[in-house]
Amino acid sequence: MDGLRVLLRACARTALDFALPPRCAGCGTIVTDVHSFCADCWKSIEFLGDGGCETCGLPLEATEQTTCARCMAVPPRVERSRAAVAYDELSRTLAIRLKYGRKVAIARTMAHYMAPLVKPQPGSVLVPVPLHRTRLWTRGFNQSALVARELSRRLMIDSDPMLLRRTRHTPPLKGMSPLQRRKTVAGAFRVRDKASVAGKTVILVDDVLTTGSTAEACARVLKRAGAARVELVSWARVVKPSQLMR
Repeated sequence: MDGLRVLLRACARTALDFALPPRCAGCGTIVTDVHSFCADCWKSIEFLGDGGCETCGLPLEATEQTTCARCMAVPPRVERSRAAVAYDELSRTLAIRLKYGRKVAIARTMAHYMAPLVKPQPGSVLVPVPLHRTRLWTRGFNQSALVARELSRRLMIDSDPMLLRRTRHTPPLKGMSPLQRRKTVAGAFRVRDKASVAGKTVILVDDVLTTGSTAEACARVLKRAGAARVELVSWARVVKPSQLMR
């Protein structure tokens, strides 16, 4: 019976692929594999991988150091941050299509490239960076929660979208300086239940990482609630300071 189910699933998948062939997540061109990109889009993507600063993940060039100067000077509360790709026009477009265009299948594509960057420990839990309820009602879903759910399915790690709450509605951070961002999100988060994080490694999930102010604000309350360690994985991250004010 199990063999028959597997055969039926394979046949159904083949029929679906024939009727709806996989398309490039960037431009929509037909490609050979699901969650892949066409040759032109692939060449424009800067995959960051697991290199760079061992703490924040920023690329380190022309140095033998394993930790960047900023992390050595002021160690972040988020002890390990990784992003699949560098923030650019293509990665930004995918994030916007997921967030505002309701193209929820993009969450699976993002998770496909983010999953290898997650290094789960016993007791790890995936926690999406939360939206305030007013923004959640307007948008209808939290894009980071969709990605966290896909990561949970792929990696067999628990995901808890309700563990963190955003208790204060904050304005969009786009265009703010790093200092303005830190002040805006300070005190905006709360842990639902301290017992649910005590002694655990919490892996925050977000779509785009800019200055890290939001993740640091989340990590502050998680650590106060008893989390043993806080990490972050995101789809894209800003690596050029000039992009922060866009």
